Amino acid sequence: MQHEPARRSWAGNPLFQAAHRISSVINSARLKMARKTHFQPATVPYMGYGSTTQVRILARIMLAPRPIPGSKADRKAKAGNQNIRGWRAFTSVPIPEREVDIEIGDAAVRVTADRGGLVDTTVPVDLTPGWHTATIRASGTPSAKARVLVLEPGVRFGILSDIDDTVMVTALPRPLLAFWNAFVLNERARMATTGIAVLYERILRAHPGSPVFYLSTGPWNAAPTLDRFLHRNMYPQGPLLLTDWGLTEHRWFRSGPEHKHDNLELLAAEFPEVKWLLVGDNGQHDEAIYSAFARRHPENVAAVAIRQLSVGEAVLAGGHTPDVDHSGSEIPWVYAPDGAGLAEQLGQTGLL
Repeated sequence: MQHEPARRSWAGNPLFQAAHRISSVINSARLKMARKTHFQPATVPYMGYGSTTQVRILARIMLAPRPIPGSKADRKAKAGNQNIRGWRAFTSVPIPEREVDIEIGDAAVRVTADRGGLVDTTVPVDLTPGWHTATIRASGTPSAKARVLVLEPGVRFGILSDIDDTVMVTALPRPLLAFWNAFVLNERARMATTGIAVLYERILRAHPGSPVFYLSTGPWNAAPTLDRFLHRNMYPQGPLLLTDWGLTEHRWFRSGPEHKHDNLELLAAEFPEVKWLLVGDNGQHDEAIYSAFARRHPENVAAVAIRQLSVGEAVLAGGHTPDVDHSGSEIPWVYAPDGAGLAEQLGQTGLL
């Protein structure tokens, strides 16, 4: 089951079809070139999640640069001490439509990666709560192990967090800065937002066993970098819900707001009894997306926490949304520039 939203389709448009053909030709040329150099087939597993009866498995099949054995890059990769410039995450070449076998517990399925090499599928299972391991095998590619979080059947609370300008200071919405952050900046130069990691730790102590999901419009190419960033800055581990850039089967470009909307709807359907603390910032669309979700699913929202950008951050981010009056809402909305301020206000709601 591929998670592709039902939207207006451009599939019958001749120009769109031509763009797909050109994209396929370019990717084929990149694959041929990559095979002639130090690239090797790889399956990149992403953290999955689910319930005791079904889990969502995420991975990508690609040709990736192979570090020269014994080189400085090879030693750092093995030690987990990479300090990689962003553009290197985009040098891999997706292998489209490769058959992939997935095994987890007693379940085994075969699926096909999409044209971007992405595997995003739901597998029926019979698992106990906690952490499990899925084995992912693509033909002609070494197998990989993906960690999968199975939620407790009785869980009633979770954190759904934005990444850019919420847990990590990026000023991403502005195109030039988006390019700089994504392609140029060393990954260790990215800065954690003050107090948010401590806030999440406190919330999880108050609600033990609750999951944390990180929802971002960033590309799957950046997932390993984001994982290392979250771990390095002591954020709680949890699945990343990212997207791809460029053409899809039905659209010219993936929509960031639609990506967030669709994943929120999916979580509401998968975990109807969970109330989410929605955490974002007032830089672009988070307030509108969370407000719309809260109107549709008030039973699934415990509170909304919005980090307020500083004047400088707002300028770099292309502005911020105007303050909205939520006094009539039954769902608590809290605003503060850092984790300490949000914690103080969330404490008044009873969540801390």
